[in-house]
Amino acid sequence: MRVLVVEDETALREALKAELAAAGYTVDLAADGEEGLYMATEYPLDVAIIDLGLPKLSGLELIRRLRARGKSYGVLILTARDRWQDKVEGLSAGADDYVAKPFHFAEVQARLAALLRRAGGWATSKLACGPIELDTRAQLVTVHGAPVELTSFEYRILEHLMLRAGEVISKTELTDRLYEQDYDRDSNVVEVLVGRLRRKLDPDDSLKPIETLRGRGYRLSLPRHAA
Repeated sequence: MRVLVVEDETALREALKAELAAAGYTVDLAADGEEGLYMATEYPLDVAIIDLGLPKLSGLELIRRLRARGKSYGVLILTARDRWQDKVEGLSAGADDYVAKPFHFAEVQARLAALLRRAGGWATSKLACGPIELDTRAQLVTVHGAPVELTSFEYRILEHLMLRAGEVISKTELTDRLYEQDYDRDSNVVEVLVGRLRRKLDPDDSLKPIETLRGRGYRLSLPRHAA
């Protein structure tokens, strides 16, 4: 999953990047509202974390402009303001949830995960398609109840495919979920990772969980159900 953090406080911005990267997110950073607006409209994001007290362009105005431009991904606001009116104003501007400073990172991670699940139509942290189950909280994957060991990149691809099970996901979109904007990208990496995922999830080739649609991308083809 790809997340943008728009936060003007350097130490907090870098701390969020480190924690989110360790949790498996691909992270982009912006230090003010204008930079955040550019990145939030130009980059392929899954979710954004936006501080309300930003220089150059306020967090509220940034969110309003994003929604006016049709950006519908989840937005989590950070606020040092403790008045309930400020929180209501942020939600009314188009944010989906908020966290008040100071906060524990575990709360931020849990709220981000909830936004991503809801966007994909999932109600809990456990995603299940056929016999494959992925626990987004523990980052564990099982097939028929048996654990499957995945690398960080393999897990990211499977999580994205399962969150949007049944949808066609292009190779470009999957690549964007693996790398930050300034990384060199190898167009063959996704093909290699999908091939490894197929072998790990379906060693006897009986499930065929990931479908390739030539020229279009990949689809998690197993039926989703409540875990």
